[in-house]
Amino acid sequence: MAVTIKDVAREAGVSVATVSRAINGQGSVAPAVRERVLAVARALDYIPHQAARALSSRRTHAVGVVLPDLHGEFFSELVRGIGQVARANGLHLLLSSNHGDAGEQAVALQAMRGRVDGVLVMAPTDEGARVLSAQPPRALPAVLINTPDPGDGRRGIRVDNHGGAGAMTRHLLESGHRRIAFIAGPEDNHEARERLRGHCEALEALLPGTRPWILPGDFDEASGWNAAQRILVAAQRPDAVFAANDMMAVGCLHGLAAAGVPVPDEVSLAGFDDIPLARHVHPALTTMKVDIAELGARAMRALIVPVGGEDAAAALPVVPELVLRGSSRRT
Repeated sequence: MAVTIKDVAREAGVSVATVSRAINGQGSVAPAVRERVLAVARALDYIPHQAARALSSRRTHAVGVVLPDLHGEFFSELVRGIGQVARANGLHLLLSSNHGDAGEQAVALQAMRGRVDGVLVMAPTDEGARVLSAQPPRALPAVLINTPDPGDGRRGIRVDNHGGAGAMTRHLLESGHRRIAFIAGPEDNHEARERLRGHCEALEALLPGTRPWILPGDFDEASGWNAAQRILVAAQRPDAVFAANDMMAVGCLHGLAAAGVPVPDEVSLAGFDDIPLARHVHPALTTMKVDIAELGARAMRALIVPVGGEDAAAALPVVPELVLRGSSRRT
């Protein structure tokens, strides 16, 4: 059963009105009483009714954004989409990057308490998700981006990574490719696992008994380059490479080009995300398009619109779209 303001008042030994004034930062509450009320509210994990539904008080006019990184085109596009909706609603952003360190993520969330009216959190790794579940930002409205569902009712915006990877794998197989190497993402990353699962299931469905050709990757250009080096010394090269994100695909493209392997004449190449760079490399990259800026915008809209209102559609998965460019061909 949800904790109510009456529960906080009873435990703190004050009136409901005093609890309301203390939590909302209003005057006429003695500092010692305010501290006691806030301590009880934290201990009981009390969520003010209005705060749980929307950013109604607008006390700070700021929103916290906690991301695993700020480097690279994916995060740049994500923040651009978040910022567009924030500006349209008169809100400022407080950004934090934890560089993949779950401990820093927890510190950032704690530091944002009282400084923002709500938070957007991306915690795609196993450790990040565990920290989020153990120390959730319950005192604030929160929307999770590409984060495993913690099962506690918090809203989340997620990409259909499984379906997108399956669609790309089916396209490559239907284009005549039979030896597909898949450059996977980090093992502890939920999105990477979903893309790998989608690839393997589509491969098994269309070519039963085929053993997946999995190359390690880390969602960065360097690991795509390293995957290319493995491909170059393979006894039999693949006729297609599907990288779990565009940055690895770009790194693989550079590695193959440096060795004189033509793409797509000898090896087709595909990625996932459709970062802006994907259309500017040569040849331009076939990929699964995720409207990254819109992903951020949807998360922001879900945070500032009351639950059950216009944000109902925002809870639907973001479905990637197959974009065909010059890096792939039909055999």
